[in-house]
Amino acid sequence: MNSTHAVLGQLALGYAPLVSKQLDIEATRVTVFALRPEVSPAAAELVAALSEAFPDKPVLLNIAHEGLLKGLLATALPKNMRLEIPAFLLSDADLAAQVQARAAEGATSILKGRSDAAGFKQIILDLSDLASGPAPAGKSVLVSGARSADDFKQAWDKGAAGVLGWPMHGEFEAPATPPTGKDTQAADLQVIVELMSRVDQGEDVERLEQTLKRDPSLAFKLLRYMNSAAFGLSVEVSSFRHAIMLLGYARLRRWLALLLATASKDHAMRPVMFAALRRGLLMEELAKGMAEAELRDEMFICGLFSLLDHMLRQPFSKLLQSIPVPERVRQALVDKTGPYHGYLELVQAIENESVFDVRTTVDNLMLGTGEVNSAVLRALHKAAQLE
Repeated sequence: MNSTHAVLGQLALGYAPLVSKQLDIEATRVTVFALRPEVSPAAAELVAALSEAFPDKPVLLNIAHEGLLKGLLATALPKNMRLEIPAFLLSDADLAAQVQARAAEGATSILKGRSDAAGFKQIILDLSDLASGPAPAGKSVLVSGARSADDFKQAWDKGAAGVLGWPMHGEFEAPATPPTGKDTQAADLQVIVELMSRVDQGEDVERLEQTLKRDPSLAFKLLRYMNSAAFGLSVEVSSFRHAIMLLGYARLRRWLALLLATASKDHAMRPVMFAALRRGLLMEELAKGMAEAELRDEMFICGLFSLLDHMLRQPFSKLLQSIPVPERVRQALVDKTGPYHGYLELVQAIENESVFDVRTTVDNLMLGTGEVNSAVLRALHKAAQLE
């Protein structure tokens, strides 16, 4: 994907996962703000850009602009895209008629807010709204705006079928009882950490292979990543030794980092791993203009590792004593300073679907809005290919 659609320069984008009660990721919600409210961006061009990023994965479209929403209602959407319709707008007779016409054609829309309007099987409510009264009978309820694991639990307890949001926003707090050396999760990830240390020290291939053989499932996953379309190699990687010959140690370090951030066997970590992969890929895409490949790889690792404290339940100051990372990555994660910290703040603003914070961080980094949105869509597309 190499999106250059002009409409992306008129928008600010945000994204979040739709998480089922079983903690599977069912869809990606894309929130769209118009930077100039008096101008309606071209609906068909937005659909074209989103279709490149999501050729088949399910998408929910949360449109924060009435003119653009009406334009999308008049545009044929791909089968994998569902449009969120704010309940208060159904008082507009023309818009309500468009919604009904779409439903008659077989298109699926989701009602956002409480309403007696017919034709919606799913509704989206804020957590506070769900708590204010029972959900409408016969409708599946999705909860929006979750920002913590407690928010997710509250939504499930209230009968939500899915949650739109993130279970890991805010400052990480270490658990009262820290993980022990016998912790199953720590044992699962120990091989990857050891491999990263050995690669960092430049040890020979034989030693690296011996370490990897202790966990064949990790070796399989590493090769699967390297042979994915997102990685873009022209030949198939057949072995770990072959991978090192093709990639070199610097690039191998990047993919070991990917393994570390996505190798958790804890089902509850799925939304966090979803976020971590996209953070890494988005920061890499934002770094495309940087001349040095090393900087792009470091940006990838910075985004990817930015949620390791939540995954491994330890503060970064302790975690990064055993996991080798470049100094600029350590500065961003531990000190919240350095050249990558502003990019990490931008990614978090995009996750928070905060148009004000997105605009502020984009300006601070002296980036173009279209450039950032193109990077978002490329990152989301690549992440889907890796999962």
